[in-house]
Amino acid sequence: MASVHESLYFNPMMTNGVVHANVFGIKDWVTPYKISVLALLYEMTTSKPIALQERRRLNKLILPLQQGPDLTLDQFLKTVEECCPQTAYAVKLRLHEMADGELKDMEYFFATLPTPFSAIDSEAYKTSVVGLFMRHMLLAYNKLSFSQVYKLYKALQQYYHSHYAQPGDVQVGLPTLAADDSDMDLTSTEDNVGERMEKEELDTAPLHESELSRGPLSQKQAEYFLARQAYLLKNDENKALKPSALQDELNNMLKFNPDFAEAHYLSYLNSMRVQDIFISTHSLLHYFDRLILSGSEGKSNGDEGYGRSLRYAALNLAALHCRFGHYCSLSMQEVRLWEFSRARCLLSLKLPSLSLSLSPSQYLVSLGIQSLVQQGAVQGKTAHELMDALKDTDILHWKHSLSELIDISLAQTTSIWRMYGKSTMAQQQAQLLLNMNSLEQVNFGVQQNNTEAFAVALCHLAELHAEQGLYGAVSEVLKHLKEQFPPHTQHAKLWMLCDLKIQFDRAMNDGKYHLAEPHVTAIAALNKTEGLYRKAQVLKALNRTTEAYSILQRLQLYCEKTKYTEMIIRVMLVTAELHWESSGFATALPLLLQALALARQHHLQALASETILHLAFTQLMLGVPEQALGVLHEAMEPILAHGAVMDKGRALLLAARCQMAMAGTRSNGQRHAALGLAVQSLGEAAAYFSMLDCKERLRDVHYLQARLHHTLGQTPQRNKCAMLFRLLDQELQAPGAAVAMRL
Repeated sequence: MASVHESLYFNPMMTNGVVHANVFGIKDWVTPYKISVLALLYEMTTSKPIALQERRRLNKLILPLQQGPDLTLDQFLKTVEECCPQTAYAVKLRLHEMADGELKDMEYFFATLPTPFSAIDSEAYKTSVVGLFMRHMLLAYNKLSFSQVYKLYKALQQYYHSHYAQPGDVQVGLPTLAADDSDMDLTSTEDNVGERMEKEELDTAPLHESELSRGPLSQKQAEYFLARQAYLLKNDENKALKPSALQDELNNMLKFNPDFAEAHYLSYLNSMRVQDIFISTHSLLHYFDRLILSGSEGKSNGDEGYGRSLRYAALNLAALHCRFGHYCSLSMQEVRLWEFSRARCLLSLKLPSLSLSLSPSQYLVSLGIQSLVQQGAVQGKTAHELMDALKDTDILHWKHSLSELIDISLAQTTSIWRMYGKSTMAQQQAQLLLNMNSLEQVNFGVQQNNTEAFAVALCHLAELHAEQGLYGAVSEVLKHLKEQFPPHTQHAKLWMLCDLKIQFDRAMNDGKYHLAEPHVTAIAALNKTEGLYRKAQVLKALNRTTEAYSILQRLQLYCEKTKYTEMIIRVMLVTAELHWESSGFATALPLLLQALALARQHHLQALASETILHLAFTQLMLGVPEQALGVLHEAMEPILAHGAVMDKGRALLLAARCQMAMAGTRSNGQRHAALGLAVQSLGEAAAYFSMLDCKERLRDVHYLQARLHHTLGQTPQRNKCAMLFRLLDQELQAPGAAVAMRL
């Protein structure tokens, strides 16, 4: 459940992928690529009519082409051709006329640009998006001196002919023509960039097939690139650049402007993907250093601006430490003092300040309330208390269509119900999240189904299906998870751990300990605590009792220190099973009673039911089957309603054994009735074990059934069960644990 909240704390400047890149202070560049975009817009407004579907695709392409980074001609033409092959050919022909012609051909092209401005119904009318871009570029072009126009023309020729260069040809980098403040000032007439441009021609790097060119970017290009990558990292990491490629682009961007704060922040997010604590911490500190030193927050918001930036710095630093498991960091203490105190205040006042809309600070308070709910679940608060705490904020989230917070809330409630042992409620919440249409506007072609909340919900569904023996459905869910969250993405470890745990549990249930053992190392690599716990389980199954006990004692001390209540109870149960193997049933009782008290204190119904099963078995082995059956009935209802198939089978098998033990002390009439109930319980247990294809457990059931039918004089049924037992015993070829010594 904690995984839902590990990466929630984003600076509001990054909310919804919006990055305010106002640090560059430079204006747009005149490049051959922009001429290609102009050619496209010109052909769209003056050429033959275009089919409606193609027109729509081209219209959707306009803004990304205008605001995005420069593309190579091959990338540009390919993008346009996917929308409208006819227009792509016309653009290519237009560029060919200029690049293979003379300078006057490019001059003629710019001279014809004002033509579409005259018609009000034209797409290039002066107040339209296309018109504004064409006017901007026309003004920039007219501002160039003759030498600059000539250099631009040579760059256009090189840009065009590089499209036809052979793979073995050496490509020379494209010179980018910079329009600095003096160039773009409409009152300036001096040509003072010649020397600088010659230097740029020498320093320009070769073209490469990445998303950005190697030269400096304009403010709009930087804004678009950072906004797009931040949005993809948040909503669909699979579509973002690979970590190494994105870091190269950011390093190139910071090379030209080391004080670009938002590039440092994106570097921090990118480093978090690959769990690089050094670079992520370094980038985060650089981001806030530059943000605060720039004075932009303080100027616009007074002294509060500086304080807010410092709080965001502490909040992000706390999130970073939380991601790497450093829960005792000073930054987390600072954040608790600020955020949780405000959250508690708002909760006590029924959230009056959140009644109308959410400001960035209130957005973080909403996240803080969700964190408090998670903390309350760990501390043993009841379900209705936690749901009441979430109710007011959830209403606000739905009112304002805050899709991200709604997703987090649903994933969180799924985890809470699962922790409390209410599998039906957990499945309902997970299905609600997965079937909910996104309330957030779709940007960059991203659907709202690649967030961490969806990964958490899908992992819960996979585990819930595995508990019911529906391994076909589990495979489908895991297949979808692997497609949506490939191994290189930051949330992939969620499904990796889920997959390994399912495989491990399945191998242990089948008694195939040699298959379960290799999974222990892989689980430990993703979660050390889970790895140690499962290593102890394997060692116990292999009768290496001393080693298992040593690991369990170390694990219990660690979990008590970190207050990991669920694992403490699970460790106690396995320790009790170790006492059983040495016939220390009386020794196991105090341990089981302590585990039961802890489970009930924290309202962990599933673990409480599991503990009751252990208590009932211990009482049966101590010779008090009546008390054992009475205790077992207390857990039977929640197990049959919400428990895993394996737990249902074990509970019914234990009930049958208690009924058999009680039948020995009764008169003939009552004895036959008790044995009849035991036969019925064993039949139901066999049905559950068959769903899991758990052959070891089925062998135990058939053995007990054969004995019961023999006692009742039912020879045909006895022979059938004896035959099934013999077949399974021969197939397994390994002696299982004695039926009397295993729950």
